[in-house]
Amino acid sequence: MTGGEIAGLLAAGVFAVLVLLLAVPILKLGKVFDELRLTIRSLNNETVPLIDEVTRTVSTTNSQLEKVDGITTNVSDASANVSALSSLVASTVGQPLIKVAAFSHGVRRAFTGDTAAEGSHRADRFGTADEQVPGTPGEDRS
Repeated sequence: MTGGEIAGLLAAGVFAVLVLLLAVPILKLGKVFDELRLTIRSLNNETVPLIDEVTRTVSTTNSQLEKVDGITTNVSDASANVSALSSLVASTVGQPLIKVAAFSHGVRRAFTGDTAAEGSHRADRFGTADEQVPGTPGEDRS
């Protein structure tokens, strides 16, 4: 054997060892790809029913929101009707009731003979604007 043949055998041996060393990570990478494929398949199998369930939930929620929208519309209409009824009652019963109360108060004052309040105003009972109360602004304190 010549030196070139020995060098060729050594290079072939080193190349074989290098191929064996690189084959191990390649085999492990193949197993990783197999696991990844299984994971994607299981994820796909679990996602499709989940999406179907979400679609049903959204559909049910939309139908419930439509019902709630109808209820709020009815409540708004009822509230407007109650407000109108309240205004109607206040205008038809309130004004005559105030007049009846004022009339009964006048009749009561007429029968009790309340002469102290006759011809006097509430402002007169507490003093006129011309009278000065001591300690009020405008008093001369010199």
